[in-house]
Amino acid sequence: MHLIASILYPIIYHLVRYRRKVTRTNLAHAFPQKDEAERLRIEKAYYHHLCDIFVEAVHNLFCRPKSILRRYQVVNRELVNHYYEQGRSVILLSSHYNNWEYMITSLNFQLFHLGIGVGKPLNNHLTAKFITRRRSRFGTEIVDQTNVRQTFDYYQRHHVPVAYMMLADQAPSNPSKSYWTTFLHQETPFLYGPEYFARKYDLPVIYYEVDKVSRGHYQVRFSLLCDAPLQLPQYAIVGRYAQLLSTTISRAPQYWLWSHKRWKRTRPQDVPLYPAWPDDTHWQEHSQSSHQQIQ
Repeated sequence: MHLIASILYPIIYHLVRYRRKVTRTNLAHAFPQKDEAERLRIEKAYYHHLCDIFVEAVHNLFCRPKSILRRYQVVNRELVNHYYEQGRSVILLSSHYNNWEYMITSLNFQLFHLGIGVGKPLNNHLTAKFITRRRSRFGTEIVDQTNVRQTFDYYQRHHVPVAYMMLADQAPSNPSKSYWTTFLHQETPFLYGPEYFARKYDLPVIYYEVDKVSRGHYQVRFSLLCDAPLQLPQYAIVGRYAQLLSTTISRAPQYWLWSHKRWKRTRPQDVPLYPAWPDDTHWQEHSQSSHQQIQ
């Protein structure tokens, strides 16, 4: 499988030059402290990884559960399953970092909860229908933004414990209704939806990071972002998510989706720029009771 990715790399990077200008600009703005040679190293490593992600995404559409479990291991699923035992739904916050397709497809057999992947619908209807059918073949429900409110309301009313997977690093469609903060040295809008639903239904929010152990093999690690969202100030959840994501990306930047036009929007003048969520000391003071509840 990865032999195909190795063949694709010189075609995508050197011949097609797929979004190289976007990637190079994003890296320059995100890491102004790095010299050009270091950013070029990250750029090339990113395109190698992007080719891996492409062939893994195709593999994901046809493989069996055992194949996914060999390649995609959740090391501390008990953190999420704890809430299932309490009958509580959870929001799983992550990003387009390392492999996200395996998680979408395997969500319903990785955890006890009913797995629901929330995302943007694809533009091509036929392609979207095929990919959705393949992603959901093991029980994961796929929900797009047009009916996500009804989905939350339905499962809350019927008391079904659900794990809502949200890749919250996408560029919001409406910059006026976004949370703006400084992220990777740039003014950046974030989707407020995950915090909105967490606060509306009082759902725990869990951040998860995907580490690339070796080529084609990943480990998923969950960490509690908050247990009681109504006890936190508004924007604390999305602000903390932005902070955690920045730390994840800075640790190994080649694994994030740099060819995505993340900074294509400008902050409206009437929308405030919020500071990054306070340092870990202040966060721990606000969330201490949440951590104590699961110990």
